[in-house]
Amino acid sequence: MGAGISSSSTSNKYHDDDDDGGSLSSRPGLGDIPESCISSMLINLDPPEICELARVNRAFHRASSADFVWESKLPQNYKFLAKKVFGQHNNIIASMTKKDIYTKLCSPNRFDADTKEVWLDKCSGQICLLMSSKSLKITGIDDRRYWNYIPTQESRFKSVAYLQQMWWVEVVGELEFEFPAGSYTLFFRLQLGKASKRLGRRLCNVDQVHGWDIKPVRFQLSTSDGQRSYSECYLSGPGEWTLYRVGDFTVDRPNEPIKLKFSLAQIDCTHTKGGLCIDGAIICPTQFMSLATKLHSSS
Repeated sequence: MGAGISSSSTSNKYHDDDDDGGSLSSRPGLGDIPESCISSMLINLDPPEICELARVNRAFHRASSADFVWESKLPQNYKFLAKKVFGQHNNIIASMTKKDIYTKLCSPNRFDADTKEVWLDKCSGQICLLMSSKSLKITGIDDRRYWNYIPTQESRFKSVAYLQQMWWVEVVGELEFEFPAGSYTLFFRLQLGKASKRLGRRLCNVDQVHGWDIKPVRFQLSTSDGQRSYSECYLSGPGEWTLYRVGDFTVDRPNEPIKLKFSLAQIDCTHTKGGLCIDGAIICPTQFMSLATKLHSSS
């Protein structure tokens, strides 16, 4: 999800309190406040509030673009993120204001051959990351008797992995990334059944859904600094996309990459499983779980 903080939305839409004229010209107004003071005030506000106050007058507009104001809103690893977005073009990053960098990072940005997407939440500046099904290692994915990639508008990546039938189901994801300090939660986004549209109505074929109520699915998460998480649950709710929590991890060293390995497995070969759609994985700050829910509902 993610939305930009557009600089154009604040230009030419402020009131000229510094052009009062006439008998009011001798009275102090908002235009008389030093820009440095305004910037020092704006630094304590959230980005949407800064953009709103930038419309007050020219002084507020100029103060709202100060680099130190927007650098305080950028995450600690923004240079790492910028390199992911712009590649190794350091000259592009150096020529941009901190507000422009924040605006760009608030838009969904693809990397790793367009199989992953990262952005900042425009209000909190927190990082959200999405991994597509094509970025995951899925056992048997190249055998069309078992798996297929099917197109759909219900995924941000416009396709999902669909399991027809298999004995051994195992999906593994790996990621090396720099996250700001904090706690994060990782989810799989899954659905039982294959959705389609007919005459404008959403339909979901659940004919091939089977095997998920016999044994639970095992979810695992491990990190390069020794954190581990393990859980089991049955997949349920045919026809509805569901977020399945894999586990949590904490980042203490924001300027160092952390390696994540996570998986989904149902490898009991006493029965087959089928009818499963895999959209991908979502990582978001644990304290902002609503961001994952918002992304989930908008995909």
